Amino acid sequence: MCETDKVIKVKILPRSSRNQVVDITEGVFKVKLTAPPVEGQANKALKKFFSSILKVPKTDIEIVAGTKSRNKSLVIHGVSSHHIKALLYKAIKQ
Repeated sequence: MCETDKVIKVKILPRSSRNQVVDITEGVFKVKLTAPPVEGQANKALKKFFSSILKVPKTDIEIVAGTKSRNKSLVIHGVSSHHIKALLYKAIKQ
C-alpha cells in the first residue's frame, strides 16, 4: 500500500431497491446494493458502484477484509483520503 491508498470501512445492505451510500456512522459507510449476497455478486456490485462514485477503475478497489461478510474493508489504490471522503459524503446527500 502506498500513502495515497486509503482503507474504507463499509457495511453492505444487499437486495435493496437501488445502489446508494445512505449514511456514515462511526466511520463506517452504509451502502445499499441491489445485488444479493451470493457467489460474490454483492462484492462485484460494490466494486462497480464505488468505481463509478470515485472515478477509478474497478481494479483499483480491493476488498481486504470481509469478503463473506456484510462488514467490509476496502483499499482504494491511488486516490487521496480527502478525495475519497469528499466523493462519498457527496454521494450520501444525493
